[in-house]
Amino acid sequence: MSAMLSSTIPAQAAHHHELDIVRQAGHIGAEVRGVRLSGSLQPEVFGAIKAALLKHKVLFFRGQQHLDDAQQEAFGRLWGELVPHPTVPSRDGTRLLELDSRHGGRANSWHTDVTFEVAYPQVSILRAVVIPAYGGDTVWANTVAAYESLPDDVKALADRLRAIHGNDYDYAATRSPADLDEEGTKRYRDVFTRRLLEAEHPVVRVHPETGERSLVLGHFVKRLAGHSTHDSGHLLNVLQSHVHRLENTVRWRWAQGDVAIWDNRATQHYAINDYGDQHRVVRRVTIAGDVPYGVDGAKSVDLTAPAVRAAEAARAVA
Repeated sequence: MSAMLSSTIPAQAAHHHELDIVRQAGHIGAEVRGVRLSGSLQPEVFGAIKAALLKHKVLFFRGQQHLDDAQQEAFGRLWGELVPHPTVPSRDGTRLLELDSRHGGRANSWHTDVTFEVAYPQVSILRAVVIPAYGGDTVWANTVAAYESLPDDVKALADRLRAIHGNDYDYAATRSPADLDEEGTKRYRDVFTRRLLEAEHPVVRVHPETGERSLVLGHFVKRLAGHSTHDSGHLLNVLQSHVHRLENTVRWRWAQGDVAIWDNRATQHYAINDYGDQHRVVRRVTIAGDVPYGVDGAKSVDLTAPAVRAAEAARAVA
């Protein structure tokens, strides 16, 4: 376990604090009880949380109503550098992404966060601010378990595949006609795709801390490199079907003040859009990740147009 901990946490730290952990499903997910999240957690407590995340892939914390935006960010900084969403503006004065159901903030399809970036986030931390009386659950899938469930010959094929991810994915495929006609949804999509970003990732990445192999798929995948759209669709459907098998998933019923933390390198998630016109608001911080590499050691490649990257760099300096 010590090899999986960040170099900033003493290797033995996780052994000095026992968390009250209640597993939520057979292959993914655990609730951590009795911890008050903050930016000033003791190193041994944070080390134990990080070790638990690497094991369970997603952790849930009830009763964190004391967290405000600043405190959520402070807790996030324990994990590393906070990175804003590359196209959607952050909540004023913060690096928080607010997902508000009244302004198009619904993501009801399977995805890993921001895989259209070459170094997509390693960890996401989501806080429940306004929760509907019913509906609005989120489901996570273990992409390590999904890979491990593949037959050996399919694993060998997946190990060699690379996929193109982009933020101009088929948005309409996951929305009802009523959703697509809603003005807030249209505005959200326009902002989301105001700059077109692309990256090529190995379909199977090696986790930099655990060494586990996981599938890098989800709705940002446009096609497989070197394959036709037709063949890509068939192959991707086969692989993705292993990700969202019920045995590889966990479903969380939100309450106001809940916090979920997931390893974005080893999971996909799906926010269920079944709550009609009820209001739902959640806020997310993401932690900078590294550039993935595949089984053959080849790293992901940034495919975003150089002009777009130059404009982003200029804005960062201004």
